[in-house]
Amino acid sequence: MSETCKVASERRGDVALLWTDGYINNQGGEEIAREAYAQLGAGARGLIMNLEKTKIVNSIGISILIEVLEKVMDRKGLLAFCNLTPTIDKTFRIMGLAQYAAIYPSEEEALKAVSEQLAAP
Repeated sequence: MSETCKVASERRGDVALLWTDGYINNQGGEEIAREAYAQLGAGARGLIMNLEKTKIVNSIGISILIEVLEKVMDRKGLLAFCNLTPTIDKTFRIMGLAQYAAIYPSEEEALKAVSEQLAAP
């Protein structure tokens, strides 16, 4: 599978929204990591990854997402995922990502929850 993964992002206060489009493999994962690290470097404390347009994540892609999660946790931030396919949702739960990063059915729910958690004392 050679489909490239495109990543777009936007800041909303302390939260950066990242939208992926395509296969998250090593190259896609690196694109996501670059964008996530840029947002963290610019002061974002929360990251929400909307995977609505991503249908497949391979093991290397997951390992890169775990690296992003570790960096977010090191900064005492929050990472959440939303709009996952049932297969990706199940994979993230099996791999343990859901223990440290919340999974929401929609971007709106993720943004509300992450913003509220970051605002809490």
